[in-house]
Amino acid sequence: MNWKLDEAQQKLSLVIDAVTSEPQLIFKQDELVAAIVEPKLFQEFLVWYQQQKTPSLADAFTELRQLCAEEDYILDIPARQGERHNPLAEE
Repeated sequence: MNWKLDEAQQKLSLVIDAVTSEPQLIFKQDELVAAIVEPKLFQEFLVWYQQQKTPSLADAFTELRQLCAEEDYILDIPARQGERHNPLAEE
């Protein structure tokens, strides 16, 4: 069911009770601002959402930085030695 925000605030207990039959959508000036769903449906969504997330390389580096900070570890990166062949630099 759809509710206007002020109506949903006044009748919150009715909104929560109605969740058992269908999700309750709350609108403010014709814009969806909230959806109230059953806890089981929300838990299923959270499981699905976590499965959809694939960590990126940036996420891995963020985790590495955090681990280094927690362990007070400084990663020493040696300077490059010699020339490496770069076929993209050739004309």
